[in-house]
Amino acid sequence: MTETFDLSRARVAAILNRRAGSDDGTSVEEMLRERVAPQCASFSVIRPQKGESLTEIAAAAAQNHDLVIAAGGDGTQAAVAQALADSGSATIMAVIPGGTFNYFARDLNVGETPEDAIETILDARIEAVSVGDMNGKVFLNNISLGAYPEILERREEAYRRFGRRRFLAYWAVFRTLMDLRHPLQLTAHVDGETREFSTALAFVAQSETQLESFGLEGAEDVKRDRLPLFVARATSGRALIGAALRLALGKTSRGEDFDLIIADDFVINTDRPTRHVAHDGERSRVPAPLKLTIRKDALRVLVPASVREG
Repeated sequence: MTETFDLSRARVAAILNRRAGSDDGTSVEEMLRERVAPQCASFSVIRPQKGESLTEIAAAAAQNHDLVIAAGGDGTQAAVAQALADSGSATIMAVIPGGTFNYFARDLNVGETPEDAIETILDARIEAVSVGDMNGKVFLNNISLGAYPEILERREEAYRRFGRRRFLAYWAVFRTLMDLRHPLQLTAHVDGETREFSTALAFVAQSETQLESFGLEGAEDVKRDRLPLFVARATSGRALIGAALRLALGKTSRGEDFDLIIADDFVINTDRPTRHVAHDGERSRVPAPLKLTIRKDALRVLVPASVREG
């Protein structure tokens, strides 16, 4: 369901992460003040400090604003989405990409640069979108267990030392997989059935763009508000590297490299009472079992007023 958006009547708050900027060095705040602020009823910028909760900041902003802009990576956008989805308020969310892959921005087709996303805000409609839910935590792109949470830890360490570069993300993948020794023991409860797996990696997808970019099945199911669970058949990091190479070449397939389960909801148990779980680029320890479902049309977001090609 979509509806028109009147920016001229909107009270707008922009939540900007500390690195928010465009490729030419122009700050997102500068662009917003120049392009958006003159067009809306009121405008304010919030720059969270280190250690502050983005979700709490967004929840407070939603109480007296009509539109909350999330400028940053997928983690920033997931935190804002959490606040708005939990509150059930009419507050709308806008997305300005500022991360490594920006899958949520690409799902919404708002543009892959801050400049394009601001153009969307200036000429937008409102659309209700569904989000994933893991034990009450919103996820926009995916949650994963096994190798990927360790990859995130190594990636963030590399970012802290050398700055945010996309090639460092790939380096973290390679190094983590080379060092991986112990597979994850996983039990999935789906539609009254129980399936057991030993795997190096399992993930649940919510982003159709991410699935399509890797040539994986499940994008159409995501569009229908269903959850695809991918479980790698590889049980070691080295075997997973081979599967990743086949994936890059478009030669991966269900039944050979991974098992795929598609359902409206399911429960995952592991061999430990808590597990590190990666969710939208963030990493945290989560108690088992993991209960996964969809919050249908839980978030109201701005998308381009007219359909963009590509």
